[in-house]
Amino acid sequence: MTHKIAVLPGDGIGPEIVREAVKVLEALKANHGLDIALTEGAIGGAGYDVAGDPLPAETLALAKASDAILLGAVGGPQYDTLDRPLRPERGLLRIRKELNLFGNLRPALLYPELADASSLKPEVVAGLDIMIVRELTGDIYFGEPRGIEVRSGERVGFNTMLYSESEVRRVAHVAFDIAMKRDKRLCSVEKANVLECSELWKEVVIEVGKAYPEVELSHMYVDNAAMQLVRAPKQFDVIVTGNIFGDILSDAASMLTGSIGMLPSASLDQNNKGMYEPIHGSAPDIAGRDIANPLATILSVSMMLRYTFNNEAAAQLVDDAVSKVLADGCRTVDIYSEGATKVSCSGMGDAVVAALG
Repeated sequence: MTHKIAVLPGDGIGPEIVREAVKVLEALKANHGLDIALTEGAIGGAGYDVAGDPLPAETLALAKASDAILLGAVGGPQYDTLDRPLRPERGLLRIRKELNLFGNLRPALLYPELADASSLKPEVVAGLDIMIVRELTGDIYFGEPRGIEVRSGERVGFNTMLYSESEVRRVAHVAFDIAMKRDKRLCSVEKANVLECSELWKEVVIEVGKAYPEVELSHMYVDNAAMQLVRAPKQFDVIVTGNIFGDILSDAASMLTGSIGMLPSASLDQNNKGMYEPIHGSAPDIAGRDIANPLATILSVSMMLRYTFNNEAAAQLVDDAVSKVLADGCRTVDIYSEGATKVSCSGMGDAVVAALG
């Protein structure tokens, strides 16, 4: 069966990093029998430019008809003055909601060769391997009511943090299932001492945990979790948390690995259809300079092969190729250190393709 992949480069460095990930997919197709068909679409600012909508109807239809989506990044300063519904980020939120991509997997894995690039001492982060499971379609980003209005003569902005029991339950199952395949330790992060929404979250996670007696379940307030990530990150195996807390914690975890340019992500529905993207943004300040790090996007391809296409062999080929180029000393500017070989974005993609064999 041919796997249909929607390719959505987006804005800023998105087209550059996606181009290198597509090289990897094409190499797997040509040399390793991967049966895929790629179709490109516009999203974010690129969607607004061509259709006046950050998620054009054609792009949404393409995404729904595809087995998986490969996304670059969205956003740029030229779109900051648009009305909020037309801004690039709204297209990203909408496609997640439209496709019901509620389970966001964000691994934080430190390659041994990059221990010195981490913001923490090598001995603190050596061997780091964390999986953050972030609920992606609920919470304060989507809760209603929301808005800006005038109250007592001044403007007031308001958003609603909201979770239903079923939303918490389904992402908890995802996290427990992943924990079962790893070290069988799961930490649920919330703020139940202050927020009723988090109180419900904790209660439901405990209920779900009864079906996974082999998994050691712990709980941590989000402020403490942020501190512990930079104090002793290796204490964590799998973390499950809500949308806004996961957004913040996963970006903090990225710096433990040496660069935000190293971290992929997967956003899955209940059938493991997924959208795969690097966790970093569009970096418009370096767009078009061929210096961005494409490895997070290439590793997102590995996650696609593993989680949506259930092709562990192909996923391992990609993982091994990335490990090889790092071991060989190839570095983009964000992870460069003295003695390494500095390569461009396209040069890094070429190196990974060569390492695939």
